[in-house]
Amino acid sequence: MTVTATIQKPRRRKTKKAGQAKPNVSPILVQWRFAVVLTAVVFVFACLAVRAAYIQVIEPDVLIEHGDNRTIRVRDNANYRGLITDRHGQQLAVSVPAQAIYADPKIIHSNDALADNRRWQALAEVLEQDINKLKARVKNPNRRFVYLQRQVTPAMAEFVENLNIPGVYLRNESKRYYPSGEVSAHVVGFTDVDDKGIEGLERLYNQYLTGTPDKRRIRRDAEGRQIEILEQKKGKAAENLQLTIDQRIQALTYREIKKATLQYTAASASAVVVDVHSGEVLALANTPSYNPNNRATVAGHKMRNRAITDAFEPGSSVKPLAVLAALEFGTVERDSVVDTSPGWMYLGGSRVSDPRNYGKLSLTEIIKRSSNMGTSKLALGIPKEFLMDIYYNMGLMSTTGLNMVGESSGIFHERSRWSQHEISTLSFGYSIAVTTVQLARMYATIGNGGLQYPLSIVKGLNPAVEPVRVVSEENAYAILEMMESVTKEGATGQKAAVEGYRVAGKTGTSRKAVAGGYGEEYVNIFAGLAPVSKPQIAVVVLINEPAGDLYHGGDTAAPVFSSIVSGALHMLNVPPDAIGVNHTLERNLHAVR
Repeated sequence: MTVTATIQKPRRRKTKKAGQAKPNVSPILVQWRFAVVLTAVVFVFACLAVRAAYIQVIEPDVLIEHGDNRTIRVRDNANYRGLITDRHGQQLAVSVPAQAIYADPKIIHSNDALADNRRWQALAEVLEQDINKLKARVKNPNRRFVYLQRQVTPAMAEFVENLNIPGVYLRNESKRYYPSGEVSAHVVGFTDVDDKGIEGLERLYNQYLTGTPDKRRIRRDAEGRQIEILEQKKGKAAENLQLTIDQRIQALTYREIKKATLQYTAASASAVVVDVHSGEVLALANTPSYNPNNRATVAGHKMRNRAITDAFEPGSSVKPLAVLAALEFGTVERDSVVDTSPGWMYLGGSRVSDPRNYGKLSLTEIIKRSSNMGTSKLALGIPKEFLMDIYYNMGLMSTTGLNMVGESSGIFHERSRWSQHEISTLSFGYSIAVTTVQLARMYATIGNGGLQYPLSIVKGLNPAVEPVRVVSEENAYAILEMMESVTKEGATGQKAAVEGYRVAGKTGTSRKAVAGGYGEEYVNIFAGLAPVSKPQIAVVVLINEPAGDLYHGGDTAAPVFSSIVSGALHMLNVPPDAIGVNHTLERNLHAVR
């Protein structure tokens, strides 16, 4: 079979003839790409337009907030805490300008300021801090504010400013200063580093003493310069606090009890001076005390205001109440005589006794000799409910009205049934615990003729209060004159006498209770009034746990009482009343008051 192969000739391309037009071929792919890009651009711009319209027209608040955060600032004017002054305007607490050292870690790291070790070492030395710990506090670059030290001295502030460390700055603030130091520390108290009261009257009246600063809302430019004031708001000025304290008497009182604490090596001491005609506290002092301007090493127990917080069994200092209760109920008269023979008795199996058999005693002699038998027989001769009412009415089982931080209302266990022995011990100051200020209020009530005021330590804040009559005027002045015998020659409180003045009072010596009974530690008290002819002040002195041979109130508290009363009466310009006094005339004057 023969296969015939056909060989095809190559085709010739047609050549353009000269002058012939080029055919128009459409670039389909190029046009499609252009359309896509154009559509995308239009879509993006449309999205941007919608977004712009949304954030500027529909919800512009977020954008405005971001803008305001960058340009608007609130500036506070300096606003210092109110003054605390005594009754005569002497400053007890003031606020002074101070500066704080703070850091901006972000700026520190952006300027590589930590690399300058020499300046950081100088800063650590002036702040008395470890350099490594100091650097660790600014190690986080995301933080914008860290306090390095608050309330520094002007010299320290100037030194830090001269160091010129990037990111370390000074900030103005205020610092509380107490000119009277430890003398008035327990009354005034103190504030913390943020100027917030945390003790004493600084805490009790913190809101009153703290004002609100004037505020300005401003707009600033990129350079931080103020360009517009948007809003101004007037703040509330801080109020000043005036106390009833007389700083002269306060300083005298503190000096005397501090001297007594050292002399008798006592654990502590307290003293209160009260104006009997108003209930105003003229002095309130405690030892040990502390310096409120430097509390770095102060032990906590030194900050306790013992005159209002610590309750104690008052012992013989409340014996006048048993005599007063008997007079008020009418079981005895002013010239009555009580037979205390044989000097002891058993009540419910427990013994009550005097140091010796005093025999028959007048009411005055019962107080003068501090007879347990005398007060027991008087207390047992009246209804228990009436005796309790006298204690309540004289303020020994309630707060005094001071309302200070930590004030105690005392300790008293009310019972439905009382044994004769319990009533007997109550008459001479056991089975009840009171504070120094409660005892001062009781004596102020006696000195005011049976009219009782609540105690006060701040002037002008509380409305005027009318006194309440709790016992008759005649019997109150009768007790006052009976207590005058305690300070006479040969009596238990003769060391409380004040030259040129008639003084009335009562000693108190009580053992401190321990688990299961009473220990060997004592509380010594002398409480009294002066001058007897027209009482002006009531003073209570307490010496807690005196060491050594002297442990009776007449030996330790009475001399301190005498010094305080003598100085206070001279400071108050009270004329002497113990020169040529006609006691009969005085008694008649008391009777008609």
